[in-house]
Amino acid sequence: MPVSAATETKLREAMARLLAGEPLHTDGALTKENLAREAKVSHATVHRAEDILAEWDTKVARPVLRTPGEVQRDETIADLRKQLREAKGQVTEVQGKFDALATVAANLYAENLGLKKKVGSRQRLAAVPAQDG
Repeated sequence: MPVSAATETKLREAMARLLAGEPLHTDGALTKENLAREAKVSHATVHRAEDILAEWDTKVARPVLRTPGEVQRDETIADLRKQLREAKGQVTEVQGKFDALATVAANLYAENLGLKKKVGSRQRLAAVPAQDG
């Protein structure tokens, strides 16, 4: 069963965006799965659109060459993603240490209050004059 005219339009627009390197809803990889996602239709719908799939196969079968600027951009993005992963790891590690220190501080505070109460009661006992009988 062929797809509706509206779905065909969505698929053609999605294909144009992907081929132009201007995706709105995907990472831009030239795959049929991304074509479906970019068009916001199911993968099965893409496979029913035989004319569009034939057009896709002729356009994507050619190797997609990237300009030196695009290669540099992609390398920069990959490097920044790596730095971000490392930074997130460091944040997680520091947060764990901070949580541990907060627990230690809370325990020391409670212990300090207990000791103050103990010292305060001893001082009150020492301040009470002894009564001779």
